[in-house]
Amino acid sequence: MLRNRAFQAVAAITVGLSATAGSMGTALAVDPPAATSSVVVDTDSRSLHLQGVLNARDAGGYRTTDGHSVRTGLVYRSGDLSKATDADLADLTGREVKVVDDLRTSFERAMSPDRVPAGAQENVDDIIGQAPPQVLASTLSAGSDLYRAFITAPGANDGFANVLRDIAYSDGSVLFHCTAGKDRTGWTAAVLLTILGVDRDTVMYDYLLSNYYRGASENDALNGVVASALDASFDQVDKSYGSFDNYVRDGLQLTDGDITALKSKLLA
Repeated sequence: MLRNRAFQAVAAITVGLSATAGSMGTALAVDPPAATSSVVVDTDSRSLHLQGVLNARDAGGYRTTDGHSVRTGLVYRSGDLSKATDADLADLTGREVKVVDDLRTSFERAMSPDRVPAGAQENVDDIIGQAPPQVLASTLSAGSDLYRAFITAPGANDGFANVLRDIAYSDGSVLFHCTAGKDRTGWTAAVLLTILGVDRDTVMYDYLLSNYYRGASENDALNGVVASALDASFDQVDKSYGSFDNYVRDGLQLTDGDITALKSKLLA
């Protein structure tokens, strides 16, 4: 069943976003970022090693600032599933993926429809489809304007919040993705890990891992990610809401119960 929030997509812009998908042949061509002391799971163990899905990895395996650790095997992040092989889908089924959250626009989904593992519900949580055309037109570089739109675009807060609630309350594991698994997916992971209490340097490490898994250089914002882009999202959070906690409460409108459910499920 699709939870379809069919936001209006701008075709030319989503073509540009889809162009950042990369190819499996370029993956792992660069060194990973330097791990912080809070990293528990190494890059090889973190990868799902899927054949047709780029940047597929476990979102857990980090220590929090208060001494807990983020459980593995419950939350996964990736690029789109349109080229997932039968073996990939069987792997995800074996990992008990019960929810797939697709953060792409309607145009991206039409161009490259997901292949969803058996027994999983697919939810549509379009993040930027409602952004004004003039805002979308500035996002092709996958730079700071795009990342600020994650905070300010109409519908974005709802989309991110839906994913977080799915993670908190689903019976099984959740996989969330966009097209390349690095920008919309990267901010989702950053928000999740920050809520759970992972320090900012480690959140940045997780974000920059997209360069490693996609084989992108550190300054290639189109095929990979750059630290300044994620910094722009956190800066926009402060400008729009005053603090990250306010963003979670007033922007994403997550309740104390939602936060408790997330931590109870994911923290050991």
